[in-house]
This record gives sequence, structure tokens and C-alpha cells, in this order.
Amino acid sequence: MSVDWLGFGYAAIVALGGVIGYIRKGSKISLIVGLFFGLMAGYGAYWVTHDPRDVKISLMTAFLLTIVMGVRFKRTKKLMPAGIIAALSLLMVLRLVLRLV
Repeated sequence: MSVDWLGFGYAAIVALGGVIGYIRKGSKISLIVGLFFGLMAGYGAYWVTHDPRDVKISLMTAFLLTIVMGVRFKRTKKLMPAGIIAALSLLMVLRLVLRLV
């Protein structure tokens, strides 16, 4: 059983992004959503650690963040945080889909 370090790292980055959004802008929504998606990504990484083919939760979380943050990046053209999270989420989606192939 190998630990999904990339999945846990991704979860930490997402959660940290929510905390940073709260600290810098005072956005409670950023805090709540960042922590929620960070926890979901961490939960998904936990399941991938136990069964490398059980990617449902991780894939769903990364896919939703790709869509939401991708649309936000397209609208605002700001690389930080929307562009970075959208890109990282897309990389996670590709990584997880490749695990299924």
C-alpha cells in the first residue's frame, strides 16, 4: 500500500488557499469552501491510498474545482488563486483518469 502523497499535497494546497483567502481578504466563503474541498480531496486521497483504483471522490473533487476555478480564471484573468488551482486540479484529473486506464 503506497500513500497518495500527491493527493494529500493537493488537498493541503486547496485548504491552505481557503485559509489564505480568508486572511488576506477576510472572505469567509473562501475559508469555508477551501476547507471543504481540501477535506474532500484529503478524504479522496485516503481512499486512493487504500485502493489505487478507488478514485471517485478525488476525481469528483478535482473535476469540480477545475470547472469552478477555470470559469473564475476566465472571468477575472487572475492567475492567483483561480488559475493556479484550476491548473493543479486539471493535472489531478488527468493523473486520476490515467490510474483508471
